Amino acid sequence: MAQKPLIFAVETSGRIGSVAIAAGERMLAEAAFSGPMRHSSEVFPAIRGLLNRFGRKPKDIEHIYISVGPGSFTGLRIAVTMAKTMHLANNAKIVAVDTLDVIAANATDYIKQGNTDVEKIATILDAKRGQFYIAVYQRTSDGIWKKTLPDSLMTASQFLDRFTGKAEPIWLLGEGLVYYADKFKAEGIHFFDEQYWTPRAAKVHLLSWKMACAGQFADPVTLQPNYLRRPEAKEKIL
Repeated sequence: MAQKPLIFAVETSGRIGSVAIAAGERMLAEAAFSGPMRHSSEVFPAIRGLLNRFGRKPKDIEHIYISVGPGSFTGLRIAVTMAKTMHLANNAKIVAVDTLDVIAANATDYIKQGNTDVEKIATILDAKRGQFYIAVYQRTSDGIWKKTLPDSLMTASQFLDRFTGKAEPIWLLGEGLVYYADKFKAEGIHFFDEQYWTPRAAKVHLLSWKMACAGQFADPVTLQPNYLRRPEAKEKIL
């Protein structure tokens, strides 16, 4: 990329949404919403506020980066609809990243604080009905989180049966722990501090920029949220 595009990153898959503005790889600012599940009411004012702060207009946005799930059904629809709208309005290029990967990226911040004993992590999101969206990662020698268990739908008991009792401890993070951390307590299980549990727009940008540099843009026509399972309303209809 010869020029550094103006980028907006949007994270609305989790409980606390956020948006970020960047120029190429350089993060300019990030703004979190005021409370849980405020996505629909605050995402556009937050974007407008960041644009005004840097003297830019919506037409200036060249890339839009979003997390596409799994996560909040409503939040995911908001992000996908916004990305498609910006593409139609400005021909903005879209990058879509996995929400569990976005959460995993928070673990790198913890390691940068000198906590180098973390080698294996699992990201946890509440999928309701006693189930969780879970992915597992191993840290490589160059500090990259390599996914060793793809996004899966399972109970806490199923996760513990599969991953406890190993020689290598596993560290957990993600908003699925907010109300259900006790379900995951077992030998060899460690928990990141809560400040690392929430997916952030800054991490959406971090992961998406690497994909954009590799030309890995989403097709705006076929782009869909990654629900991992159908929304409950659709299941009831069927």
